[in-house]
Amino acid sequence: MKKMKLNVMAIMVLALMMSTQACKPKNAGNAVSADAAEKTFVAPGKYDEYYNFVSGGFSGQLSVYGLPSGRLLKVVPIFSVNPENGYGYSEETKPMLNTSHGFIPWDDQHHLDLSQTNGEIDGRWIFANANNTPRVARVDLATFHTAEIIELPNSAGNHSSPFITENTEYIVAGTRFSVPPDDKNGDVPINTYKENFKGTISFISVDKNSGNMDIAFQLQCPGVNFDLSHAGKGKSSGWFFFSCYNTEQANTLLEVNASKRDKDFIMAVNWKKAAELIKAGKGRKQAVKYASNRYDEKTHTATSTIKTEVTVMDVKDFPELVYFIPCPKSPHGCDVDPSGEYIVGSGKLAALIPVFSFDKIQKAIADKAFEGDYEGIPVIKYEAALYGEVKKPGLGPLHTEFDDKGNGYTTMFVSSEVVKWNVKDLKVLDRVPTYYSPGHLMIPGGDSRKPTGKYLVAYNKITKDRFLPTGPELAQSAQLFDISGDKMQLILDYPTIGEPHYAQAVAASVIKEKSVKFFKIEDNLNPYVSKGEATTKVVREGNKVHVYMTAIRSHLTPDNIEGIKMGDEVYFHVTNIEQDWDVPHGFAVKGAANAELLIMPGETATLKWTPDRVGIFPFYCTDFCSALHQEMSGYARVSPAGSNVPINFSTGTNLPKPDSSHSKK
Repeated sequence: MKKMKLNVMAIMVLALMMSTQACKPKNAGNAVSADAAEKTFVAPGKYDEYYNFVSGGFSGQLSVYGLPSGRLLKVVPIFSVNPENGYGYSEETKPMLNTSHGFIPWDDQHHLDLSQTNGEIDGRWIFANANNTPRVARVDLATFHTAEIIELPNSAGNHSSPFITENTEYIVAGTRFSVPPDDKNGDVPINTYKENFKGTISFISVDKNSGNMDIAFQLQCPGVNFDLSHAGKGKSSGWFFFSCYNTEQANTLLEVNASKRDKDFIMAVNWKKAAELIKAGKGRKQAVKYASNRYDEKTHTATSTIKTEVTVMDVKDFPELVYFIPCPKSPHGCDVDPSGEYIVGSGKLAALIPVFSFDKIQKAIADKAFEGDYEGIPVIKYEAALYGEVKKPGLGPLHTEFDDKGNGYTTMFVSSEVVKWNVKDLKVLDRVPTYYSPGHLMIPGGDSRKPTGKYLVAYNKITKDRFLPTGPELAQSAQLFDISGDKMQLILDYPTIGEPHYAQAVAASVIKEKSVKFFKIEDNLNPYVSKGEATTKVVREGNKVHVYMTAIRSHLTPDNIEGIKMGDEVYFHVTNIEQDWDVPHGFAVKGAANAELLIMPGETATLKWTPDRVGIFPFYCTDFCSALHQEMSGYARVSPAGSNVPINFSTGTNLPKPDSSHSKK
């Protein structure tokens, strides 16, 4: 009977989803408010109010938009190679994509979190997760460059990540897929899941000055799947909360086998207690293998270090560290309001929103108001932790963010809407349709102690009819709402890069004036830098040829190179000696099997080229820099292996010999 009910429910949900996706609402074209153009217009030469940082999903990158205009400002490469600027192709940036599995040129980037001080966004860094091969990255918002990537051992599917504590002491990452720990024999039958598979929570420390990351410790947990998480704040500071599903510990056909229990869990972790235990020498040292990659802004070069140890604590061995709270089936979002008192869990197929009270959770722990345990972890009674339920908000609640007026806003995936509700009395105040099936949503500062209440962006999973058709693969849709009044107003649609999941935004004033304009040439410590044209050269070291080159409007030095032979590896070390902040130069050579370089003023970057034939190969600047950009080019001559053509290089002197046919008779 229970299985039959589940099947009926699944059919109903599927029917709802199909009807949502297949039919265009009659008001879909005229739902935008009359003054939308005025509210989103940013005049030429004017700046947007907010930076909007949006995850790139399957692009592996981070995209930056302006709000309220919805203009795409920049794509920051993080986990995927990027031919636009040579990230992952240049010799300096290749180490950023190194892992214990080797060089991996792609990942699935789901979530972002801006650094905070005292629970407020400080604009120093933004952190990004890699869902596929578990990694966490730090992007420096002074340069909008990826500064660091750290791999996570004992993990698979780094989805519940990279969420931060109030003062960015830790980035926290929960594994989506439970797997056998790295130091155990992984060659076990898959159907021994319950005996051999474990979930892992990683706590990554962040240096408060440099931002450098390292794995401080890991918590080994029961073999559930962690979906999302958020740190406590205010009164719940020192705690972290995670949504968990597959408490059935199924290993096949999860849509059925992970839906058998009435409820799953929100997991509450006392992370300050965990940090104290680690400081006291608790936990065990575990042999692992993971990559720690850092980019040095002074040498313009990344290095990759393989590390071999982490400290792990099994949570069942440390009472009062972790507790489970029952939550509607398959919770997705796990969100904490600005006060830190209310924790919102969202069951993906539920028709209500449970709101838990931190005070009540603490009282339940003190009173031991447990309904039992789950693999040694106390399970708090649902009613003992519950503040209340938002009744009939819609179907399929996923994620909640908050404004500065005491309201929560939740996306409803199945019923395609955003619902506004009051956090104190739990009454629904407003609802607006989205087009269609929203996943995450974003309010600037909406997961911090200081949210704003002006804009909300819904990130929809289905575009359908919002933009001109471009074949079966359509751009994802972001929809901007004005939430400054009592009623939400849709004011803009704009397409996004990849499939956005989570996003964050901050007032432009927090970041704009701190952004580095260019690299001072005198501070360039790259070992292959040329700080002026007089220092350029071409050097042979065995079968390696190093070209020390400069770029400036509108020529490359040297621009004639001879003496390269088949079998050589050629390294073009190009230094942009401009000191005007907005004049990058590009570099590419015919037949190179990688990409261009895009070199910022004062920066050095290296392109490796292995010629595959004898001949003359043009190279040139790929990024428009001046009226004579087309003339910014040169030639490399490749001779046969064993040739006696010596290394020779020049700029402006290697002119053709006079044509003797025009000599005087």
